[in-house]
Amino acid sequence: MSWQDYVDNQLLASQCITKACIAGHDGNIWAQSNGFEVTKEELAKLISGFDQQDLLTSSGVTLAGQRYIYLSGTDRVVRAKLGRNGVHCMKTTQAVIVSIYEDPVQPQQAASVVEKLGDYLITCGY
Repeated sequence: MSWQDYVDNQLLASQCITKACIAGHDGNIWAQSNGFEVTKEELAKLISGFDQQDLLTSSGVTLAGQRYIYLSGTDRVVRAKLGRNGVHCMKTTQAVIVSIYEDPVQPQQAASVVEKLGDYLITCGY
């Protein structure tokens, strides 16, 4: 399965995720949904935030030019929100999965989809 297949057939096809991308820890995008114009710089800041959450606490999470309010995170997961829409990201061994969900999808629904794929990628060494 290609990286684009994971975005299209695992994340977007769930109908819980509106936009998504999978990138390496260096911020290079491996696959992304149409119209999700996230930059390498935005991804690099997000990836740094997994280990240094204070970076995200002070300035939020910016993806495709849109700033989201940082809610919580660990060394593995980052959550952010803007109005009724949100961000759920998961860091795996070699990649980061970035997803945007929109109302009426609930945060836990998006988290389930993203983390299921993330856990699978970890078992595959990614």
